[in-house]
Amino acid sequence: MAEEYKYYAFISYNSRDIEWGKRLQRKLEHYRMPATLCSEHGWSRTPIKPVFFAPTDIQPGGLSKELQERLAASRNLIVICSPNSAQSEWVGREIEFFHSLGRAEQIHLFIVDGVPNSGDKETECFNPILRKLDFPEILGANIHEKVYRWSWLNRERAYVQLVSKLLEVEFDTIWHRHRRLLAQQIVGWILGLLLVLATVVGVWAKSIPVDVSFSVTEATTRVEALPQPRQIVVAMTVDDQVRSDTITSFNEKAIIRHLPNNLLGSLSRFRIECEDYIPIDTILHVKTDMSFRIRRDEDVYGSVRFRLWHPQKTVSNMSVVVDGIECTSDSMGYVLLDIPLQHQKTVYSISAEVPVEDTIFVMPSGKKRVVVLK
Repeated sequence: MAEEYKYYAFISYNSRDIEWGKRLQRKLEHYRMPATLCSEHGWSRTPIKPVFFAPTDIQPGGLSKELQERLAASRNLIVICSPNSAQSEWVGREIEFFHSLGRAEQIHLFIVDGVPNSGDKETECFNPILRKLDFPEILGANIHEKVYRWSWLNRERAYVQLVSKLLEVEFDTIWHRHRRLLAQQIVGWILGLLLVLATVVGVWAKSIPVDVSFSVTEATTRVEALPQPRQIVVAMTVDDQVRSDTITSFNEKAIIRHLPNNLLGSLSRFRIECEDYIPIDTILHVKTDMSFRIRRDEDVYGSVRFRLWHPQKTVSNMSVVVDGIECTSDSMGYVLLDIPLQHQKTVYSISAEVPVEDTIFVMPSGKKRVVVLK
């Protein structure tokens, strides 16, 4: 009965295989069995414990009385088999002593390196004491047995083989469940990795500077005959600094380059200025592609307006013809012709009672525009 022993198993190994010893002890002591089997056999969920492994308790020298007591207090002996342990005198002594206790069936072999029964000293993994003791069949759980394509899965299979022998249960009873849990772990690892990658990509993407482009269009309809803008300045405020770009037509795009990525979606101040147009000054959410519509200034394009001037003659109440339309200057010599923007032209012909120096009037007009009489 398991209760008769202090240790569930004793791991015998050569010092060159110490890492395998640590790994195997950790695997066995933390191996969780199915709840149904635990209930059926009266086990805890981790029934293979404690496992004696010399580095965690004592440093083995010769086969001392203390070490013999440890072996006697162990229900099972697990031999880590490799060319190292096959040539180890002390591993042989531990096997021989445990065998002398009458528990040969509780000796289990776990092959981590070498070739079973090769007969070659360089590759043989079984200690010669096993043949000397006349074991009827020398077999072991071999991590290199090529049952599956992936070496890690063959290694897991060897662990389960050893567990099934230690607990005296059918291998398939726990192997199918073990594979299912492995699959769940792999899915969990993949999802975790994808989450980490997504986080890294997200952080990386946020660190990449972005360019913001701006398109500017005419808001006033049917004004193709009027002059096109000569210079449009698009500016935005970034960290209390104004950055800008200039375009010369509606067909171009203004671009503010290398902005911090974290600005996207945040509020920023934008200003669009163009001569003879009403400026825009607004606060908007930043996007990589933005558009604005600007409207012509009615004070500039609202009407055809100019002043007649002659150094010697009075220009008030003078008849003037603008592109075939008759009108009269006021008492100050101003001529105002109300033509909607949609019907205005870029150039108008002008004539008056007194000949003018230039018979062509180019828009836009305004209070400062003057037509000189001869």
